[in-house]
Amino acid sequence: MVPSSSTKDPPPTPSWFTPKRLLIIFCVINMINYVDRGAIASNGVNGSIRICDDRGICTSGSGIQGEFDLTNFQDGLLSSAFMVGLLAASPIFASLAKSHNPFRLIGVGLSVWTLAAAGCGSAFSFWFIAICRMLVGVGEASFISLAAPFIDDNAPVSQKTAWLAMFYMCIPTGVALGYVYGGFVGGHFHWRYAFWGEALLMLPFAVFGFVVKPLQLKGFCSVESKKALTSVETVSAVTDDSDASKLDGRILVGGDGVIADELNKTSKSVGIHNILNQFSPFAKDVKVLLVDQVYVINVFGYIAYNFVIGAYSYWGPKAGYNIYHMKSADMMFGGITIVCGILGTISGGLILDRMSATISNAFILLSGATFLGAIFCFVAFCLRSLYGFIVLFAVGELLVFATQAPVNYVCLHCVKPSLRPLSMAISTVSIHIFGDVPSSPLVGVLQDHVNNWRETALVLTSIFFLAAGIWFIGK
Repeated sequence: MVPSSSTKDPPPTPSWFTPKRLLIIFCVINMINYVDRGAIASNGVNGSIRICDDRGICTSGSGIQGEFDLTNFQDGLLSSAFMVGLLAASPIFASLAKSHNPFRLIGVGLSVWTLAAAGCGSAFSFWFIAICRMLVGVGEASFISLAAPFIDDNAPVSQKTAWLAMFYMCIPTGVALGYVYGGFVGGHFHWRYAFWGEALLMLPFAVFGFVVKPLQLKGFCSVESKKALTSVETVSAVTDDSDASKLDGRILVGGDGVIADELNKTSKSVGIHNILNQFSPFAKDVKVLLVDQVYVINVFGYIAYNFVIGAYSYWGPKAGYNIYHMKSADMMFGGITIVCGILGTISGGLILDRMSATISNAFILLSGATFLGAIFCFVAFCLRSLYGFIVLFAVGELLVFATQAPVNYVCLHCVKPSLRPLSMAISTVSIHIFGDVPSSPLVGVLQDHVNNWRETALVLTSIFFLAAGIWFIGK
């Protein structure tokens, strides 16, 4: 018999690996992930297409778009390729967390991310860089699905939302730094160096995931315990079968002779049966999430919200450059997003903790902040003055980013602990497959049709109102 405590008690945490150090490490990794997203959207890396006037005089393109001669639609597909990899791999990593140590899974994912980022810098065609962007998404999937539950496990009870806010603060900050980083590297060196630099930054953390003593998530028994239970069950099954014996090279089971080849076929069918058995609990867990009204409302609102944010992050610098003729759109959007992202995300977490962190209060904060933020952003794009735009858009972003901690708090706390990785994975898959995966190319198509970045930005911003309405239903 194996003591029941062995299936519940996680392995002891290494003494040097304090919760605050875990938070810092995860924040740095998250920052690098989103620096990559901002860098590929920057004018320095993304570049511009080759343009010819009526007299036949052409200006050479720059960056990825210029080097591979991409249309706006193809350019948007690079963002979508990344999201396809992310959404395909997220539920896989979440499911594997039940049978493999989540910390090691993060190490595997970050290794894939590092190699794929280096591949982006070495790309020789549109399709090669598109595949590499997809693999970057696969690598990030392991981290996005599992990092938030680790932080939630280790954060002080009274500061859980604040800790999540610090983690998700790295999203706007990382994107903004990516704009600045991509603009600088692409402008002074070459766009390829931006990706090679990212790969070097991530490499130590990929190694870290394999060499550090792994941690265990709450709600999951340790891998060692699972192996022990499996071995005990196997030995028990063999010893209890009193009819099994070996005779003349044959295995006798229940008195009937079965040759080794037949037994091998049986073992293969058992292997297939085991795979199906592993899929069945996964399907049941997904069903539990899909019938949870609170979870579904939260994710629907998050989809509408992310549709706008995804397009903002990818097309924002280019839209600002064309609408207001900013000389340094990368720096301008990057600076606004860094300041507002940090202040807004942390404020959202602190306000929810001060209100008393409950799901109902989270929905109130989500709907109110998004609605007010939508008004400011919409009016900002209506203004002709650059300075008026900067002020109103900054206030709008401050309010919009206040949603980051509350929306993920709901994802983590409206389900039981063992479903948290899958909850985060399905949320991530949903907001990308229905949110920023289609938004980048669709906004590109809209802009190709109307040829007016102001109108495109206003149409896009109006979707914030839909997100606010959905979250208002949840309260």
